[in-house]
Amino acid sequence: MQALGWFAVLAALLLGASHAWRHAEQPLRRPSAEPRAQQPKPQPLPADGGTASASPAPRVIAVASSGADPTTERAKAAADAAAQAARQAARAGDPLPGDTARLSARQLTLPVQGVAASQLSDTYTDSRADGARSHDAIDIMAPTGTPVLAVENGRIAKLFFSEGGGGITLYQFDPSEQYVYYYAHLDGYADDLKEGQMLRRGQMIGHVGYSGNASPQAPHLHFAIFKLGPKKEWWKGEALNPYPILRAP
Repeated sequence: MQALGWFAVLAALLLGASHAWRHAEQPLRRPSAEPRAQQPKPQPLPADGGTASASPAPRVIAVASSGADPTTERAKAAADAAAQAARQAARAGDPLPGDTARLSARQLTLPVQGVAASQLSDTYTDSRADGARSHDAIDIMAPTGTPVLAVENGRIAKLFFSEGGGGITLYQFDPSEQYVYYYAHLDGYADDLKEGQMLRRGQMIGHVGYSGNASPQAPHLHFAIFKLGPKKEWWKGEALNPYPILRAP
């Protein structure tokens, strides 16, 4: 019986050693190096409850216009010119500053060809030779025969000759027939002019001279502007100083 007990112990030891040997021969298992596939993040639903899109919406880029509107720029320039003329008229004691500003905004053509606005002189308040009244006009000096131009569109109200005054003269209404432009001391009219004829801005109407009571040594255009009354009498109106009107930029 004792021998049988030792034999059972020995068999148990041999069985344990065999089991340990089999486990020692198998390699250790390491965790996989491949990353786990990432699950797509859920997209938020749009506010209206529709299906969210996987692709982002395209960006809209606003491009600002680089150029200014020429119409707006011209209107602004005309308004600035009118405001400047109104200030000049107020400083000069002009009784009709609103009319001065209105005509300045039209940017009238200079009535003597080749004469720049910077060359004009304000002779509006100069005394006449007899000292009885003020000039109520400006004299634009130029050689005899220099073309005289219509300052804007409008019809000829009167072709008139006064031997002792303005000599060969022309009265032109403005397009609205609220004002009359007076050109005097002309050397002569352009061909084929007649009363009632429509003139175009810049059209030649005559030539600088010294007719009437002007001096042959100082040929010039006597240029005046008058605001007409209700009857539109070409020979009568309220005088405006042409200087700030023609000087307006």
